[in-house]
Amino acid sequence: MPDGENVAALDVTLHTIDGLVLVEFEPLELSRTNSDAAPMSFATRVQPDYYAIIKKTVTRLQLAITLQQFCQVLADEVSLLSGMERVIIYKFHADQHGEVVAESLLGDQPPWLGLHYPAEDIPKPARDMFAKTWIRPVPDTNVALAEMTPLLNADTGKPLDMTHCALRGVSLLYTEYLKNMGVLAGLTMALRRGNELWGLITCHHYSGPRAVPYQLRAACEFLAQVGSLQLQAVEDRENAAYRIKLEEVNQQLLTMAAQEGGLASITDGQPSLLGAMHASGAALFHRDRWWRLGQTPDEIQLEGLAAWLMAHLHTNSLTDSVYATESLVADYPPAAAFSHVASGLLVAPLSYSGQNLIMWFRPEVIQTVNWGGDPHDKPMVSSPFGIRRMPRRSFERFTESVRHHAFPWLQVEIDAAARLRSLIMELVIVRAERMAGLNADLARSNEELDAFAYVASHDLKEPLRGIHKYAHQLMEAASGDEEEKRRLNGLMRLTLRMDTLLDSLLHFSRVGREDLTLEKIDLNDVLADAIEMVSSRTSDSRKQIAAPRPLPQIVGDRVRVREVLVNLLSNGLKYNDKENKRVEVGFIEAHESSLRSNFPESSNGHTVYYVRDNGIGIAPRHFEQVFKIFKRLHGREEYGGGAGAGLTIVKKLVERHRGQVWPAVGAEDSTGSTGSTFFFTLNAMDEN
Repeated sequence: MPDGENVAALDVTLHTIDGLVLVEFEPLELSRTNSDAAPMSFATRVQPDYYAIIKKTVTRLQLAITLQQFCQVLADEVSLLSGMERVIIYKFHADQHGEVVAESLLGDQPPWLGLHYPAEDIPKPARDMFAKTWIRPVPDTNVALAEMTPLLNADTGKPLDMTHCALRGVSLLYTEYLKNMGVLAGLTMALRRGNELWGLITCHHYSGPRAVPYQLRAACEFLAQVGSLQLQAVEDRENAAYRIKLEEVNQQLLTMAAQEGGLASITDGQPSLLGAMHASGAALFHRDRWWRLGQTPDEIQLEGLAAWLMAHLHTNSLTDSVYATESLVADYPPAAAFSHVASGLLVAPLSYSGQNLIMWFRPEVIQTVNWGGDPHDKPMVSSPFGIRRMPRRSFERFTESVRHHAFPWLQVEIDAAARLRSLIMELVIVRAERMAGLNADLARSNEELDAFAYVASHDLKEPLRGIHKYAHQLMEAASGDEEEKRRLNGLMRLTLRMDTLLDSLLHFSRVGREDLTLEKIDLNDVLADAIEMVSSRTSDSRKQIAAPRPLPQIVGDRVRVREVLVNLLSNGLKYNDKENKRVEVGFIEAHESSLRSNFPESSNGHTVYYVRDNGIGIAPRHFEQVFKIFKRLHGREEYGGGAGAGLTIVKKLVERHRGQVWPAVGAEDSTGSTGSTFFFTLNAMDEN
C-alpha cells in the first residue's frame, strides 16, 4: 500500500459454516465514484447513538397497551431508525396469507394498511429463512449479482450456505417482485412469537438505492429481537382477562372430571366447554361416543371429521399439539356441508392415538377482504428450467367476498386449549396409574379370598360330617322324648344346610381359581345342553324354553358358558308362579341401537345376550343385592329354597369372560306380568 494513500475504513463480519470461514467486508463510508450512477445513501464516520435510540424505542414499546398500538409504534420507530420511506408490520394468518396491520409512510405513496396479500407472495422457503435469520437487506434492486467462487464446499460437496451473510444477493424472483411495486431498496426483519414466525417488519425505499451499513443493521436486528420478545407480552397483556377466565374454567372442568370420574361432565355440567371459550359449539369424542353442546355438525358429519382428523394429526405429527383453522374447508372440503356451524375448528387431541378429541366450532362469517392486487393473478413464464411462476405486476386494491371462513382463533384460545389438553391427559395418566395399583391390590386380595374360601369350605366339611353323624346316632339312640327328637332333627337340618352352603362356597372359589378353556363354540349347542340339564332337575311339563332366532358362535369356555345359562334358566323357571312358564334366550347385536335402551357404556360395540322369563320379577331396588352371595330375597324354603349363590356364580363367570351382567324389568306379556330379564356380555370373546 503506497504511503499516504487514503483508505476507507471497513466493517468486517466473519461467519463459520460447515468448516469454512466466510468474511464480509463493507466500507464504513460509501463514496460516489461514478457521477452517472444513481446516488447511494451512505453512513458517515460520525455514527448515531444507536444505544440511546433503541433505549427510547423500547420504552415506547413497553407503554403500548394493545397489539395494534404496539405494531404502530414499532413501525414508526423502525421508520425513524432506518430512514426507509415505507415501513409496514406484516402479520401472517393461519393459512400463511399476510395482512398489513401497521404502516408508517414518509412519502406520498398510497397506503397499504389493512390490505391482504396471498401466501404465494412470501413463499415457504422465504418464511423458513426468516425462522433462521433476523434481517435481510436489499440495498439496490437493480444491481447486478456477483457469483461466489467456488459455489460448492470443497470438503463436503454441498452448496455454499450463505443464510447468515448480509451481503448475499436475494432471489431474482424477489427483486422482480420489488421492482414491480416500484421499490428500489428494501430491508426485511423477522417478528417471531416463540419459535414461530409471527410476521415481518418490511421496509421499502422508492427514491433510490439505500445501503444499510453494519451498525444500522445491527440496531435494526436488535430492535426486531426486542419487538419479538415484547410481542408476546403485549398479546398476553391485551388478553389478560380472557386468559384468566379461560384458565379458571379449565381448572373447574378438571375438578368436575376428577370428581365425577369421567369426561362427560365437562359437556353437561356448569361450567361446560363453552363456559369461557368464544365458540358457538363444542363436541367431545370419548369412549366411542359423542357428547355435543351448542351448534355442531351432526354425529355422522362428526364421525367423518374425526376420521379425517385422526389421519391428519398422525400424518403431520400433531397428536401432541392442538389443531386450529379459521377455514376448515381449505383442509377438509366435505366441511362445506356444515360450514354454517363449523367453518372454524379448534381441536385438542386427548390421547396420542388421536381417538379422544375435544372440538370447538365457530360458524361461517362472510367477509369482505381488500387484497393488494388480485390474489388469483399467478402469471407463469417459460425458463431453461421449465415453467416457473412470475411475480405479480398488479397491486391495485382488489376487493373479494370470502366464504367458508370464521373469525380466527386467538393465540390465547389456542394456548388455553393446549393447557386443558395437558391437564386432562395428566389426570387420565394419574388415574390410570392409581387404577393399575388398585387393580393389582384387588387381584391379589381376590386371589387370597378365593384361596381362603376354598380352604375354609373344604376343611369345614369334615367336622360338619362328624357333627351330622353323631346327631344321627343320637337320634337313633334317643328314647321316646319328642322334644329331644325335635332338637336332634333341627340339628341335622342345620348341618345339611351348612353342607349346601359350603358346597356353594367351594364351587364359587373354584370358579375364580380355575383357568378358562377358550374355544370356538356354538351357543345353540350350549343352550341345548343347558336345557337338558335344567329339564332333568324338574318334572314340571308346563314350561317352554326357546330362542327367537339362532344364537351366534363365540369364543369362550364351553362348560362355564353353559353354567351361566343353566343358572339363569333355572332361576327363570324356579321363581315363576305362572301355569305356563316361559323363558326366552336371545341376543342383541352391536348395531341394533334401538334395542339397547339404558345399556351400560361398556357394552357399546359388543353383542348383548339375554335370558328373559315371565316369572315373579325383581324390584329395581333389589338389582344390586341379587348378585351378593347367599343373599335371598325370599324365605329359606320359598320357591324351592337354595343357597342363594347362583347369580353370584353367574356374575363371576361372566366377568371371567371379560363381560358384565345386569338385570332389568322384563317385557310385559298378555297377562300384564313383566318377569325378569338378565343381560350379559362376553366382550373380549366376541367372534369377529
